[in-house]
Amino acid sequence: MRKILCCLLVLALLPAVGFADDAGIVDNWEPAEDIAVVGTAGNLEVPAPSVILTERSSGAVLFEKNADAKLYPASVTKVMTLLLTMEAIEKGLLSLDQKLTVSRAAMSMGGSTAFLHEGEQYTVHEMLKSVAIASANDGSVVLAEAVAGTEGTFVGMMNERAAQLGMTGTNFVNCHGLDDPQHYTTARDISIMSRALLSHKDIRNYSTIWLDSLRDGTFTLTNTNRLVRFYDGCTGLKTGTTSKAGSCIAASAEKNGMELIAVVMKADSTDDRYESARKMLDYGFAGYDSMAAWPDEALLPIPVKLGKAKEVQPVPAGDHSVIYEKHKKSLINKTVTIVEDVKAPVEKGQQLGEVVVECEGEVLARVPIVAGESVGKVSWWDVFRRLLGILTMSDKG
Repeated sequence: MRKILCCLLVLALLPAVGFADDAGIVDNWEPAEDIAVVGTAGNLEVPAPSVILTERSSGAVLFEKNADAKLYPASVTKVMTLLLTMEAIEKGLLSLDQKLTVSRAAMSMGGSTAFLHEGEQYTVHEMLKSVAIASANDGSVVLAEAVAGTEGTFVGMMNERAAQLGMTGTNFVNCHGLDDPQHYTTARDISIMSRALLSHKDIRNYSTIWLDSLRDGTFTLTNTNRLVRFYDGCTGLKTGTTSKAGSCIAASAEKNGMELIAVVMKADSTDDRYESARKMLDYGFAGYDSMAAWPDEALLPIPVKLGKAKEVQPVPAGDHSVIYEKHKKSLINKTVTIVEDVKAPVEKGQQLGEVVVECEGEVLARVPIVAGESVGKVSWWDVFRRLLGILTMSDKG
């Protein structure tokens, strides 16, 4: 079975790395300075010096310029803070209506804050709003302490999670992003953690809000990301600005079922930051589309030899997609290879075949086809009962 469609880019594979060391410090790094001012891809030009454009589902890179330069991330750091908080909620360690008490450490934060006072109580929901909308440093510390007990312990979790995700150019020393000599990351790493955060669909309940409030409406929260209001399909995600970091953003947007992530670091101004992000998003949506890396037709059940069930249903392993240039849509082939039958026992997730996506002879993706459920092996007693049933039916005949 083969159908012709077209593709340029493939599922991006993240490198496997070990956990960060206990100290979480990488010595002798210097923020990148001598990096190009303009990068191009065809007719795309962006003013910011370090950028990357990726597609969320596959991780495919559509455009990059100096994406591995180590730079100060400012409040874009909070992408990781929000990620760990969302993961804690998903694990049942926190709930949205859980009350959190503001500590003295949280209250003492400077920079962008929600002016929280020691002893005040807010829900996790309210603190997520303060961080995702208004980039509140004090709210970030409240969430960090709720997840890990102390900000220091939380930072260790941040570095450990970064290592798990393959963020090889990153070191965190705080949960909010205020400049520190050993606090840095890269545009590529920001795109990786942004992709992980966006996998939690509920984060959009916060990152897409333009205006909200705390304290029963007496304190206004305005989104620091103007794209939320002025870019069609914007889904977030996080801005950041300090004197050393410059103007940064991880901007996400979704159109026609495809979500893109544009990361901008060290822009000279907020205008340059938004122009760079907007240009990359426009470029991606105008030139690319996505398709599921699945068989184009329904997969038929596979016979199981000596199984307690006669058949097992094959299914694609996971939700995979590939990105393609729109004008090349007619050049892709999908080839499905699958076993004719399988011997019991069959474990759920056991590979039974694969879908190979190719473009002009180049393999772009391999998606395993696996068993959708387990099928146990029949016992001798099962065989005997089946045989007895056959003989009984024969006697009645």
